[in-house]
Amino acid sequence: MAEAVFRARTEEAGLDGLVAVDSAGTGGWHEGDGADPRTVAVLRAAGYEEDHTARQFQADWFGSRDLVIALDDGHLRALRRLAPSAEDAAKVRLLRSYDAAVSSGGTDPYSFAPSHHLDVPDPYYGGMEGFEECLEMVEAACEGLLVAVRESLAQTGRLADREALSAGTASYGAGGSPAVTAASP
Repeated sequence: MAEAVFRARTEEAGLDGLVAVDSAGTGGWHEGDGADPRTVAVLRAAGYEEDHTARQFQADWFGSRDLVIALDDGHLRALRRLAPSAEDAAKVRLLRSYDAAVSSGGTDPYSFAPSHHLDVPDPYYGGMEGFEECLEMVEAACEGLLVAVRESLAQTGRLADREALSAGTASYGAGGSPAVTAASP
């Protein structure tokens, strides 16, 4: 779900060539499966494209990702344990830490403290309303995540390169695209 929403946000913002978005789980029990049909229904009803095949996050992926987004505290801890270095562990953040409505109380996306109030609940064992609630949470957080990614691109000069390319004054290589991975069960 988060992958589909954030991919749409980056495309709408014209950042799809600069930001790679994918997703993977912290466990392999659904590996190779498509998304839950209820997730697909909620995403399609909201106008999102969905083409997902489950896979498990691998420790060596940290080297090719600037940011790894976890949907709940359990995934956050699992991903940070999997990280090969402290620098890689610091790349892992909770999605809802980017939602100003819930994180305005001073939540630090770099924090290693448990933040259960920032969890996106797993709707798997419930009804459609749980999937709809999750979509609302993900959409709200993705707005803030997009702001953060845009700021990061601007700070590293990659956004300026893209804007110059759009104006026809600079060339931009395909390499160096930051990658964002959303981790879910």
